[in-house]
Amino acid sequence: MSQPRPGLGIALVLAMSACFAVSDTLIKYLGAWLPVLLLLWARYAVQAGTMALWLARQGRRGFATAHPKFQWLRGALLLANSGMSFFGLQLMPVAEFTALGMLTPVVVTMLVAWVLHEPVSRWRWALVWGGFAGALIVIRPGSGVFGWAAVFPLLMALCYGGFQVLTSRLASLESPYVTQFYTGFSGALLVTPLLLLHAGDYVAAAQAVPWSKLLLVLAIGVAATAGHLCLIFAFGVAPMATLMPFIYVQIAWALGVGWLVFRHVPDAWAWVGIGVIAACGGFSAWLNARQGGTARNPASIVAADTIYD
Repeated sequence: MSQPRPGLGIALVLAMSACFAVSDTLIKYLGAWLPVLLLLWARYAVQAGTMALWLARQGRRGFATAHPKFQWLRGALLLANSGMSFFGLQLMPVAEFTALGMLTPVVVTMLVAWVLHEPVSRWRWALVWGGFAGALIVIRPGSGVFGWAAVFPLLMALCYGGFQVLTSRLASLESPYVTQFYTGFSGALLVTPLLLLHAGDYVAAAQAVPWSKLLLVLAIGVAATAGHLCLIFAFGVAPMATLMPFIYVQIAWALGVGWLVFRHVPDAWAWVGIGVIAACGGFSAWLNARQGGTARNPASIVAADTIYD
């Protein structure tokens, strides 16, 4: 990293949070018009196309990767994560879903202890259980508030936690643009066979909606791609320990955008649960970032990406 610019880094993280909140809201809105699988394919296809245009300036060598298997596996894991997100958002409000998805840092802590057998302090275990307590407050099992739909964001956090552990073990010095391309390309390619099984139905569904809605489908991919790039650039200009707590501003963006589009306001218990998750997750992320900043080898830019979608 050159001369640190924390102000710019924080601004980029705030922009990233807004991009993901907009993307999630569009997914929920367009789910009433178009099949979710088509939205999922478009999100990754737009990312792959955007990054391909950028890398094409360097010719064939612009697409070279030293770890193709890692790139494909990373794309598959993120696709599974996004699938949980796209389908779950059709069944839950954006704000509550976003908050539950933000359990990733505490899930990473749990997996590091159970899978990698690394020591975890009592403080970190307290944050893990605090985060899950916040999730239970939001979900309120047995209350009928969300029911089985709450499984989607919880599985999403678990999938992304596993992705983070894998990434930390296989970290490389790949170009972030190359990684973004292969993530989008592998995701779109894996979804394509599923689309082809019922291609006629998906084409008919797309033809039945106004052009303005189809433009919003493109906006999902653009917003998600822009959000990931903002995060990458943010970590290039400011330390992780400075930036990680601001990632939880995404919950606030989700609350605001969700209210503007759907007029949804969480109830009192949901507010309490969201606050507990944000506090535990934010502090856990800050501890992880601070520990990574004191390590001899800096974390890769891929491992720094702790946001779902």
